Amino acid sequence: MGDEVSNKQIVLRAYVKGSAKQSDMILKTSTIKLKVPEHCNGAVLVKNLYLSCDPYIRTRMSFLQGSYVDSFTLASER
Repeated sequence: MGDEVSNKQIVLRAYVKGSAKQSDMILKTSTIKLKVPEHCNGAVLVKNLYLSCDPYIRTRMSFLQGSYVDSFTLASER
């Protein structure tokens, strides 16, 4: 059995209008097991140190209709 560690996620609370604000997002903390499933031969588990929000991600944080990309799913819709 693998060790469990704290894991943080930034989850979209509301679609962004204008500039992204902290209130548009939720910081969720949970735990994950540090173990790659046995059927995943050659797989590795990595730790992300930085979060970057580039223009593509910002576009998907808005409510889009008829776009070539879908909007991200809100936390309340999961």
